[in-house]
Amino acid sequence: MSMKGIVLAGGSGTRLHPVTLGTSKQLLPVYDKPMIYYPLTVLMLAGIRDILIISTPEDLPQFRRLLGDGGSLGLRFSYAEQPRPEGIAQAFLIADVWLAGQPCALVLGDNLIFGEHLSGLFRAAAERPEGATVFAYQVRDPERYGVVLFNEAGQPDDIVEKPTVAPSPWAVTGLYFYDARVTEFARAVRPSARGELEITDLNRMYLEEGSLQVERLGRGCAWLDAGTPDSLLQAASFVQTIQSRQGMLVGCPEEVAYRMGYIDASSLHGHARRLGKTELGRLLKDVASGLHA
Repeated sequence: MSMKGIVLAGGSGTRLHPVTLGTSKQLLPVYDKPMIYYPLTVLMLAGIRDILIISTPEDLPQFRRLLGDGGSLGLRFSYAEQPRPEGIAQAFLIADVWLAGQPCALVLGDNLIFGEHLSGLFRAAAERPEGATVFAYQVRDPERYGVVLFNEAGQPDDIVEKPTVAPSPWAVTGLYFYDARVTEFARAVRPSARGELEITDLNRMYLEEGSLQVERLGRGCAWLDAGTPDSLLQAASFVQTIQSRQGMLVGCPEEVAYRMGYIDASSLHGHARRLGKTELGRLLKDVASGLHA
């Protein structure tokens, strides 16, 4: 049973006002690409090709214009509305009919995850027949996130949503893999004190039955969530540094589609031509010509 993917790109982006008063946060540039490209490529690296974009009724037409049907990348994009942001776990209720009982990965539209060997980790998570897999990353401000507490054996013991005092420095990133039962579990989630269907409550259901796997992302990985002016600037600087120093693309769907075998070199050349004389277009042309590993 092949896994489907969801990019949750809703919300009102209040932490980025006034910039997001006129456009979706996930359409803002992170250096040379729209923000949504970065989480989108994470799903692609997991081998996922059937992807649902969830956003607000106002912003959905812009995502359709940007991404189309996905055919030029060897993908299939669908779209669904989230009228009000009522929690991350609400995504599975919105996607219920589209999922049709298949397993699913969800990525938040403002998350950037980068590392050398992540594709293998993501694909292993996508191929797990049962349970859920989440990824933890060590941060200085874990109280902003869902936090994982590990026992002495290194297994997840508890997950706490935005604790006043964090029990560990390990934050849960905005990337989640679930088996075919996810919509059934999501229907059992009750709204929290802030009126949201918390993803942490969904994860705890898998934890309590012993089927939640937590992968720790180590030193060789970067996880950034571009939801504030500072983190948006940090993410842009990170992408600019990697691309200009190494000539290595970060979060580029065309390149990932080519590397994964979804499109061939001539298709990639076509994408490069459409980007014209931009630096991104030049880098894609180099990849298509075999000039960059």
